[in-house]
Amino acid sequence: MYIVFEGGEGSGKSTQASLLAERLDAVLTREPGGSPLGARLRELLLDSHDLHIGARAEALMMAADRAQHIDEIIRPALALGRHVVSDRSAFSSMAYQGGGRELGIKAIGSLNDWAIDHQWPDVAVWLRVDSERVRQRLNRKLDRIEQAGDRFHRLVSAAFDEMAATDPDRWLVIDGNGTIDEVAELVWQAVSPRLG
Repeated sequence: MYIVFEGGEGSGKSTQASLLAERLDAVLTREPGGSPLGARLRELLLDSHDLHIGARAEALMMAADRAQHIDEIIRPALALGRHVVSDRSAFSSMAYQGGGRELGIKAIGSLNDWAIDHQWPDVAVWLRVDSERVRQRLNRKLDRIEQAGDRFHRLVSAAFDEMAATDPDRWLVIDGNGTIDEVAELVWQAVSPRLG
């Protein structure tokens, strides 16, 4: 299965993706940056504080990362019979560029559907975390997207809400406010029945 972790900044996606991948002996990856091309794009997208990147250019760069990631990492692993666990997916583009940048969730969904050649995740785990908890967790230098402002991040959260509500068979909404172990147990209880 292709399982992804989604959510806002500081929600614990990377930690929980790593824990689940270890538990499943799955291929662990991330977007952007899971492929060599993606790593270069990630540098431009997240670390370029002095480079103006327009909303549409950002969406296209993210789609390029996702296209390469599907071809180079995800499909080959699935073809070998491996589970794949990813920290983010095309759903993040729908939330961040579609919702946060206000380019339209459906428009960005269509762009990414073409980019990933219709290879959508089987399960999307959305870690919902209170904004105060996020502020406590983000005690480091913030990247370009993390610095986008409160309104942007509220729109991102609303987009995740919308996607989860319209596709409940794919989405698992998890309270990410607990300890690492508490959240990992909630994730396992939700994901394990999907594994068959």
